Amino acid sequence: MKQQAQLELADVKRIAAAAEAHALSHSWAVSIAIVDAGGHLLWLQRLDGAAPISAQIAPAKAHTAALGRRESKVYEDIINQGRTSFLSAPGLQGLLEGGVPILVDGQCIGAVGVSGVKSTEDAEIAKAGIAAL
Repeated sequence: MKQQAQLELADVKRIAAAAEAHALSHSWAVSIAIVDAGGHLLWLQRLDGAAPISAQIAPAKAHTAALGRRESKVYEDIINQGRTSFLSAPGLQGLLEGGVPILVDGQCIGAVGVSGVKSTEDAEIAKAGIAAL
């Protein structure tokens, strides 16, 4: 039987704080979501000035990254390369760059999703948060 690490509240807070600090250092108003390996929401924060819709998009990106165990950008690329039928994939809604899985010893233990600025910047913020682990 395999054993897998799990995110604890202290880990989630550390990731969120680092992601928030990175966003604020660039004056980026975003929403930050953190989910567990099953895509269940553990953390959501919308920074001052972030669009309300970002609070729905960020968790969707995180959910997609956790369930797919890869960055949500992979799915965006698949669709942009013409495989539009992928839009019908069940349970996946955040098919945009900005969702990044949290990998520990090759296992996905959760993901961070960010929304509110350019998608490359969203991913940058998510990765800055994960780097705090």
